[in-house]
Amino acid sequence: MSNVSDPGSFLDPEASRDYLRSWRDDAERRAERAAAMAARIEQVRTSAKDGNNLAEVTVDSGGVLIDLVLTDRIHRVDPATVAQAVLGALRKARAGAAEQAQAIAVETMGANSLSAQVIGDRMRQQLDRPEPGTASRSGEDRYRG
Repeated sequence: MSNVSDPGSFLDPEASRDYLRSWRDDAERRAERAAAMAARIEQVRTSAKDGNNLAEVTVDSGGVLIDLVLTDRIHRVDPATVAQAVLGALRKARAGAAEQAQAIAVETMGANSLSAQVIGDRMRQQLDRPEPGTASRSGEDRYRG
């Protein structure tokens, strides 16, 4: 990029054009990287199981449940326990999706990138939300059906 902090360079039309071209090229490269990152994040799918091996869930990049597999063990426990297992697996899967999105952002934009940090923070905020009907994340979650 041309140095326009030098008043002489700034007033030179060719130097100004070079600076604007390099600024535009840099902005285009950043936009291309951001689009590639968004496409990769969109493809994120994360699965997780609960600790008692009752349920396995898969979520997409937005934390939306796209698959649920219940094991035969669910027939030996009460419905509230199954519900807690599903919600626990869902929280794990969402946390995993946020971690994957963060890794993609860092890989694409760089570890010291403010953009990568903001994207990671937003994904964690979006995906680390309580489910309706849960009181907290402290293990006191209760199924309200």
